[in-house]
Amino acid sequence: MSAYIFILVLLALMWFLIIRPQRRRQQAAQQLLTKIDVGKEIVTAGGLYGTVTAVEGDEVRLEIAEGVEVRIAKRAVAGVISDDEEAKEAPDQETPATLPPDSA
Repeated sequence: MSAYIFILVLLALMWFLIIRPQRRRQQAAQQLLTKIDVGKEIVTAGGLYGTVTAVEGDEVRLEIAEGVEVRIAKRAVAGVISDDEEAKEAPDQETPATLPPDSA
Protein backbone atom coordinates (compact mmCIF):
# COMPACT_ATOMS: atom_id res chain seq x y z
CA MET A 1 0.00 0.00 0.00
CA SER A 2 2.80 2.42 0.83
CA ALA A 3 4.35 1.76 -2.60
CA TYR A 4 1.19 3.08 -4.27
CA ILE A 5 1.23 6.19 -2.13
CA PHE A 6 4.90 6.74 -2.96
CA ILE A 7 4.18 6.44 -6.70
CA LEU A 8 1.23 8.85 -6.42
CA VAL A 9 3.37 11.36 -4.54
CA LEU A 10 6.08 11.11 -7.21
CA LEU A 11 3.53 11.64 -9.99
CA ALA A 12 2.07 14.67 -8.20
CA LEU A 13 5.55 16.08 -7.66
CA MET A 14 6.40 15.56 -11.34
CA TRP A 15 3.20 17.34 -12.35
CA PHE A 16 4.00 20.35 -10.14
CA LEU A 17 7.65 20.59 -11.20
CA ILE A 18 7.41 19.82 -14.91
CA ILE A 19 3.96 19.92 -16.46
CA ARG A 20 2.44 22.89 -14.62
CA PRO A 21 5.29 25.36 -15.39
CA GLN A 22 5.33 24.19 -19.02
CA ARG A 23 1.62 24.98 -19.34
CA ARG A 24 2.21 28.44 -17.87
CA ARG A 25 4.97 29.12 -20.41
CA GLN A 26 2.70 28.00 -23.24
CA GLN A 27 -0.09 30.28 -22.02
CA ALA A 28 2.32 33.21 -21.71
CA ALA A 29 3.63 32.61 -25.25
CA GLN A 30 0.08 32.41 -26.60
CA GLN A 31 -0.84 35.62 -24.78
CA LEU A 32 2.23 37.33 -26.27
CA LEU A 33 1.16 36.36 -29.78
CA THR A 34 -2.28 37.88 -29.23
CA LYS A 35 -0.66 41.21 -28.22
CA ILE A 36 0.99 41.59 -31.64
CA ASP A 37 -0.83 44.33 -33.52
CA VAL A 38 -0.07 46.93 -36.18
CA GLY A 39 1.90 49.82 -34.72
CA LYS A 40 3.38 47.88 -31.78
CA GLU A 41 7.13 47.81 -31.31
CA ILE A 42 8.48 44.28 -30.90
CA VAL A 43 11.76 42.43 -30.55
CA THR A 44 12.43 39.13 -32.31
CA ALA A 45 14.26 36.09 -31.00
CA GLY A 46 17.15 37.13 -33.24
CA GLY A 47 17.37 40.55 -31.60
CA LEU A 48 15.74 42.70 -34.30
CA TYR A 49 13.73 45.64 -33.01
CA GLY A 50 11.02 47.11 -35.19
CA THR A 51 7.45 48.27 -35.62
CA VAL A 52 4.71 45.95 -36.86
CA THR A 53 3.24 47.14 -40.16
CA ALA A 54 1.03 44.11 -40.94
CA VAL A 55 -0.10 40.83 -39.40
CA GLU A 56 -1.04 38.15 -41.94
CA GLY A 57 -1.85 34.76 -40.41
CA ASP A 58 1.40 33.30 -39.09
CA GLU A 59 3.53 36.08 -40.58
CA VAL A 60 4.36 39.56 -39.34
CA ARG A 61 5.74 42.40 -41.45
CA LEU A 62 8.22 44.41 -39.42
CA GLU A 63 9.71 47.81 -40.27
CA ILE A 64 13.23 47.77 -38.86
CA ALA A 65 14.37 51.06 -40.43
CA GLU A 66 12.70 53.75 -42.47
CA GLY A 67 11.62 52.08 -45.71
CA VAL A 68 13.07 48.67 -44.71
CA GLU A 69 10.48 45.95 -44.08
CA VAL A 70 11.13 42.32 -43.26
CA ARG A 71 8.78 39.37 -43.09
CA ILE A 72 9.13 37.19 -39.99
CA ALA A 73 7.29 34.23 -38.51
CA LYS A 74 4.92 35.16 -35.72
CA ARG A 75 6.53 32.58 -33.44
CA ALA A 76 9.88 34.43 -33.80
CA VAL A 77 8.56 37.35 -31.75
CA ALA A 78 10.31 37.32 -28.38
CA GLY A 79 8.53 40.28 -26.80
CA VAL A 80 6.36 43.33 -27.20
CA ILE A 81 8.12 46.52 -26.11
CA SER A 82 5.82 48.56 -23.90
CA ASP A 83 5.86 52.32 -23.42
CA ASP A 84 6.95 51.80 -19.80
CA GLU A 85 10.12 49.98 -20.86
CA GLU A 86 11.02 52.72 -23.34
CA ALA A 87 10.65 55.35 -20.63
CA LYS A 88 12.97 53.39 -18.32
CA GLU A 89 15.62 53.01 -21.02
CA ALA A 90 15.85 56.70 -21.97
CA PRO A 91 15.51 59.01 -18.98
CA ASP A 92 15.40 62.71 -19.87
CA GLN A 93 17.19 63.87 -16.74
CA GLU A 94 20.83 64.83 -16.86
CA THR A 95 23.03 63.03 -14.39
CA PRO A 96 26.40 64.23 -13.09
CA ALA A 97 28.08 61.84 -15.53
CA THR A 98 26.41 63.55 -18.51
CA LEU A 99 26.99 67.14 -17.40
CA PRO A 100 30.01 69.06 -18.70
CA PRO A 101 32.95 69.07 -16.22
CA ASP A 102 32.78 72.80 -15.40
CA SER A 103 29.05 72.82 -14.55
CA ALA A 104 29.28 70.41 -11.62
